[in-house]
Amino acid sequence: MPVFIKALGGVREQHRENISAPMEKMTLNRDRNSFFLAHSTVYFMMWEMNKKIGLGIIVFFCLCLFGSAFLTVESPSSAGMKATRYDDSPVENPDGKMLPHKALYEISMVSSSNGSQIINISGNMYFEWKPTCDAWVTDHRFNLTYEYSDSPAMRVTSDFSTWESRDGQTFNFSSRRSRDGDLYEEIRGQATRNKDGTGKAVYTMPTPMEFDLPKDFVFPMQHTLQLSRAIGEKNVRFMNRTLFDGSDMDGPIEVNAFIGKEANAIARIETSPQIDIGLLNGAAKDVQMAFFPLMDEEVFVADYEMDALFHENSVISDMYIDYNEFSIRQKLVALEKLDVKPVCK
Repeated sequence: MPVFIKALGGVREQHRENISAPMEKMTLNRDRNSFFLAHSTVYFMMWEMNKKIGLGIIVFFCLCLFGSAFLTVESPSSAGMKATRYDDSPVENPDGKMLPHKALYEISMVSSSNGSQIINISGNMYFEWKPTCDAWVTDHRFNLTYEYSDSPAMRVTSDFSTWESRDGQTFNFSSRRSRDGDLYEEIRGQATRNKDGTGKAVYTMPTPMEFDLPKDFVFPMQHTLQLSRAIGEKNVRFMNRTLFDGSDMDGPIEVNAFIGKEANAIARIETSPQIDIGLLNGAAKDVQMAFFPLMDEEVFVADYEMDALFHENSVISDMYIDYNEFSIRQKLVALEKLDVKPVCK
């Protein structure tokens, strides 16, 4: 599933605007590649152990990857690891497995830290993606209620839409956020890729602004396609990408993904007539991700971490997001395939 992975950051950003509260952060030293090579197997075993005893998300994002490389693991007990340059060229649709669809998720707060003034978050998120002849189009709609211990509840709605060319060269984005019915933020812009792999993002709203995008960055759909392809491969365990999605004014971010073992999605969700089970029967794996703003060349902090049950066809059937001060879950409540067959000349 594309853009909404980072767009979920709006949950955190909205809370920051409503109330000022400290957030604990975990740091990542990007220069310690030798440390990563020496300890990657240990982290893999830690992830398996923590998964079994229910300790939640671990520090998989402390693994320092080599730029746009995938690292393949021969086995959890392997003494060494191989670093290989993974094909990061534009992906059309690997094996035709990705399916246009729309989904509805129920959002609920799982936990909050001691002393937090937020007592509950609830609502839903609608997601849709479909292809056109020359692009992928996505739509995200959030409807959330924030409840605080010392102030009235607040209802926040947001719409976020994108158009991403199939060749990975152009990306249009727009979003609108309202608080208790009053529009308070609108973002619009376009990002393009240069011949050398770098790019530029140009915002036209709320104020003119530009970001230089680093070499080998990806737009959201390409990130999803590459992650989907990685899930379909047997030995791929890690993926690292610089992503730009235009969901906020913070510029590109770095996303580290730890791809776990295959999972049985049907056994882990509550089925209903509103969920097309046929979309959940294919390959799926537990994927853990950490999202880092590109703020410092030496050390930066994770904005948030995510556990997702990610399907090879791009559906996400379950998700847990940890914002440090609080955590939320996105539960799939409706899923439908979109029968979209654009007529292209």
